[in-house]
Amino acid sequence: MKAHPHGDLTTLDVDLPIWEHFFTVAPLVLIGTREPDGRYDLAPKHMVTPLGWGNYFGFVCTPRHSTYHNALRQGVFTVSFPRPTQVVLASLAAAPRCSSRTKPSLEALPTFPSEVIDGRFVEDGYLFLECETDRVVDGFGENSLVAGRIMAAHVDPAALRLTERGDGQVIRQAPLLAYLPPGRYAQVVESLAFPFPVGFSQ
Repeated sequence: MKAHPHGDLTTLDVDLPIWEHFFTVAPLVLIGTREPDGRYDLAPKHMVTPLGWGNYFGFVCTPRHSTYHNALRQGVFTVSFPRPTQVVLASLAAAPRCSSRTKPSLEALPTFPSEVIDGRFVEDGYLFLECETDRVVDGFGENSLVAGRIMAAHVDPAALRLTERGDGQVIRQAPLLAYLPPGRYAQVVESLAFPFPVGFSQ
């Protein structure tokens, strides 16, 4: 790191990963896949995003993880969006595998089956996506983008945007879990309307 000639900025060394030096805001989800032995796996991911304005969703993973291979082999994956009250459950899903390559901690997670694809969701989340693996883009260093097409989506009515409720009220009634990499989280309860300019369109 070194001082930047413009103001009080610090220039980071991009020959090394930069992400540990500051906080950003990201969702936190649990990606559900099925193992070769038939058991279901759940893995927390925060490098996730809609892909465009259509019904596509992607997450970053690595070929070193079972989630990557399961999504490729099975051709499907689920996405559970946990609430702020479920941080401990998300943490349990991040527990390492034991010598038998299983995750005993997953037995503590209450789940329910998806409807359209072969998968499981974590109970009590606020948004659930059933995805068909569309493509995998390798080559982001050791990481890959797993892209899926959303085949079904389910949302808690409390988190559903409706014309008779303001957006601020929706978020107060169903707070959002925000992950702040590299290792903190926050609960989003209050929000403000973004000041879009006149004539703005997506």
